[in-house]
Amino acid sequence: MNEQAMRELLRHMAREAEWLMQALRAVRDLALPSWCIGAGAVRNLVWDNLHGYPTPSHLPDIDVAYFDAANLRPERDAELQRRLQAALPQVPWEVTNQAAVHHWFEAYFGHAVEPLPSLHAAVASWPEYATSVGLCLRADDMIEVIAPHGLDDLFNCVVRRNPARVSMEAYRQRVAQKRYAERWPRVTVF
Repeated sequence: MNEQAMRELLRHMAREAEWLMQALRAVRDLALPSWCIGAGAVRNLVWDNLHGYPTPSHLPDIDVAYFDAANLRPERDAELQRRLQAALPQVPWEVTNQAAVHHWFEAYFGHAVEPLPSLHAAVASWPEYATSVGLCLRADDMIEVIAPHGLDDLFNCVVRRNPARVSMEAYRQRVAQKRYAERWPRVTVF
């Protein structure tokens, strides 16, 4: 399947998942300049579909990434998360301004990172290529797919470390914690 076909299939899967469409509409209502729902929410959507699971896999959170270099206040993420919680209280939201990640990354992950220039650059830095994917619902209801590394790993159920920010040790810990191959038997971990 070529990249364009995978993008169309991903859009179709998203439109068929009412939980995801509700989440996309709720985030769109925040009127953020640059945003997406990504990482595990998109990975689970695709892998659950490819495995024929009738019920969505458990998600500890739905990651909302946005980019706003004009407002780096940590309280902003909490404010946006509260607004989303009020709109959809059953959803476990996790909201992060990617423009501010360099302020807290070292304290949390143990090494410093450079400031990110955009949402696309942020998505490109996420831990695995299969999870470096985001979806944004535009005002005209078109679903934008942000996939800086393409969709091959996602649609081929491949877990591969993205060396942009994740050490091999952190990657191994993440793979052990996420138990990808147990949850989705067709997954191959590199």
